[in-house]
Amino acid sequence: MKRKYEQSIEIKGHLIDSMILTRIFDKIMDLKGDFNVLEFHVGKKKDELSYARLLISGNDKKHLDQLLASIYIEGAQPTKIDGVILKTAPNDMVMPIDFYSTTNNATQIFLNNEWIDVQNMMMDKCIVVDIRNKNAECRKIRDIRKGDSIVTGEKGVRILPEERPREGVDIFQFMSSSSSSERPTQQIARKIARDIYDTKSTGGKIVVTAGPVVVHSGAAEFLAKMIRMGYIDGLLTGNALAVHDIENSLFGTSLGMNVKNGTLAIRGHRNHMQAINEVFRAGSIEQMVKKNVLKSGIMYECIKNNVQYALCGSIRDDGPIPGVIIDVIEAQDRYREILTDTKMVLMLSTMLHSIAVGNMIPARVKVVAVDISQAVVTKLLDRGTTQAIGVVSDIGAFLPMVLNQLEQISKK
Repeated sequence: MKRKYEQSIEIKGHLIDSMILTRIFDKIMDLKGDFNVLEFHVGKKKDELSYARLLISGNDKKHLDQLLASIYIEGAQPTKIDGVILKTAPNDMVMPIDFYSTTNNATQIFLNNEWIDVQNMMMDKCIVVDIRNKNAECRKIRDIRKGDSIVTGEKGVRILPEERPREGVDIFQFMSSSSSSERPTQQIARKIARDIYDTKSTGGKIVVTAGPVVVHSGAAEFLAKMIRMGYIDGLLTGNALAVHDIENSLFGTSLGMNVKNGTLAIRGHRNHMQAINEVFRAGSIEQMVKKNVLKSGIMYECIKNNVQYALCGSIRDDGPIPGVIIDVIEAQDRYREILTDTKMVLMLSTMLHSIAVGNMIPARVKVVAVDISQAVVTKLLDRGTTQAIGVVSDIGAFLPMVLNQLEQISKK
């Protein structure tokens, strides 16, 4: 008789409306495993949690371990809790071979018979534990020091996945984590504007990551106005957006194209480099504003309204202009600093900066990803956050809709 490899697990939460149980069943079946529902209690009120106890079966130990690892990510845990396994880092910036790799969901570890929250959650990092002070935190590999106590394996680790809100109906409940070019754009813009307004009304922090397409498509003035109206608390971008924005402000062009009518300006090819030269002449973007050379635009509004921003350099940059952070490690740290305590992130037509930001924020942060490419939006949503929606649309057409809705809401 073939021996069965089994493990009893349990899961608590809003299992049905947040699709947690469905995802667990799907993963088990996709991996050709088996399960039996031993116990299932459904919460009958909005504030009541559901509970399920399952028996997971695999063909062998390796198969069972694979099944368990896939469902632990969804919040399942063994019915018998083992303490977390810690090993010391053998050298600076070197983790134990079997280190635990984090998700961006809230996480706890079971240490000395109690659950401890892991601080500073980010995906694809490790967990370092201060045993004496009963403290655990997510840490980047470059911040690991020889002798640090690092969580290894899956034992004693509990993931608390984000759940669908049960009160009210906002854009994140309306759309869930999906994207489509066929959804009603006006209604989506209205709901996003409402959530932006509500987030700011409750003191929440909103950060934008944006690409140069925002300028090239004619949406720069609308993003600038959102900054001026106080809806944006931080801007994360690169050299290109800043240069396009300054070129547009000085000459009305973006890479030599007249932004207002889409025609090529006479000798417009020179404007891009001339904009860069003007920043060097002034010494910085801040000095351009101070000297009244730069009088409008996204960067102007950031400086005039004391909005934090970070410009991350890349190998393709022209210049780069003063203020661009050319050390990528320093740029990552600056991004994380600006993202601290953020409640909402708007990802506007930039794939690489958006992926970077997605890796730095916990799943509880609401994310709106807008791009004209379905593939880009899908890739951004696949980074792991459950509090994300995607909008497949031209940012030049979509952002004015959002601003228009914000203006209407603020007048009420």
